[in-house]
Amino acid sequence: MAEHDPKQPEAEIQEENPVTPEEETAADVAGEAPAEGAEMSPEEEIARLQEEVAQARDTALRAQADAQNVKRRAEQDVERARKFALERFVGELLPVVDNLERALESASGGEEVVKPIAEGVQLTLKSFLDALGKQNIEMVDPQGEPFDPNLHQAMSMVENNEVEPNTVIAVMQKGYTLNGRLVRPAMVMVSKGA
Repeated sequence: MAEHDPKQPEAEIQEENPVTPEEETAADVAGEAPAEGAEMSPEEEIARLQEEVAQARDTALRAQADAQNVKRRAEQDVERARKFALERFVGELLPVVDNLERALESASGGEEVVKPIAEGVQLTLKSFLDALGKQNIEMVDPQGEPFDPNLHQAMSMVENNEVEPNTVIAVMQKGYTLNGRLVRPAMVMVSKGA
């Protein structure tokens, strides 16, 4: 091979710079081709591999933490959906409670004919409220309590020196909560100072 023949195949030309199988394997493991004339010492290769292991471990820990966060969020969403699934349904039922209470108020006269009907309405209202209570639906009846804008809706303010300012003096419509979340605010009349 003293002379270079232009018709000679390329494979024969590449044999002049042969790469040993060990060098090929090291280049494959490193993920990069070794620079010509530069070889890694065993210590450098160990350090590089340890760094790759640390990066892979960090990536695995982050992926595991992300998976746990997704699982926890999904569980919280399911729990919220379970707790508040009845919210719209409760909103539809509350006017029925209001109507039963109004029926009792109108039947509060002393007429003997109305007493059995009032008793029936009273029992119906009681069983209805018990059923709501079993589903963690609680009544907000703030008569005489301080005004709380998170639970009450002030319909009007009236001067009243007999009670502290910002005290609920009348409840026009009771409010309700479902598992602590407000479904309907109580409509109230609030006192104000003179």
